[in-house]
Amino acid sequence: MLNLFFPSVCEACNNLLGDGELVLCLSCRHQLPVTNHHFENSEVVKKIVYGRVQLENATALLHFSKKGIVQQILHNLKYRGHKQISGFFGKWLGNELAQISAYNSIDVVVPVPLYKTRLRQRGYNQVEDFGREIAKAINAEYCDTVLIKTKSTKTQVFKERLTRWSDEGSIFNITESNSLEGKHILLVDDIITTGATVESCASVLLKIDNIKLSLATMAIAD
Repeated sequence: MLNLFFPSVCEACNNLLGDGELVLCLSCRHQLPVTNHHFENSEVVKKIVYGRVQLENATALLHFSKKGIVQQILHNLKYRGHKQISGFFGKWLGNELAQISAYNSIDVVVPVPLYKTRLRQRGYNQVEDFGREIAKAINAEYCDTVLIKTKSTKTQVFKERLTRWSDEGSIFNITESNSLEGKHILLVDDIITTGATVESCASVLLKIDNIKLSLATMAIAD
């Protein structure tokens, strides 16, 4: 009855989902531009922040391009309340990372936080379930309280990397650090573009004594 009045549709093509299909239809899932960075031990993601952030490991599940299928899906996640996309990608990537020894040493998964007013407006952090599912898959702790965003920022997609980094340089803070000392932290976000947000988060996380930092995102901008 629920499907009769509120049918489940694919987050990419909007066609009705068939039996056994969740979030995406099989056709669209097969069209997704997966990166395989973690399987290939690729350093493409790490190179975005090379010389600015020391990462142990870094990966992204999908390639992101303007007007592409991944942009459509992430737009539904961030602006249309389709929260289920986050957990879907988290289970997918988490199951793959669980097969890779480099990610099995991770102790804590930490999401990039939203500013409090944005969180109230949206009702959820779009990477929360992504991080939770990854943590579950690799037997790590999930912690969304240690890293906080201290001020609001406007969308900065079209700014140059250095300008954006300068703007975001001090907008994150940590609430406490003792419980994370000596830990391997996996920072998770929805998309990496210039690496400015990662660098800003890393600048405060790396103040914690003797930690290692890795990164996982839903997508990487081409």
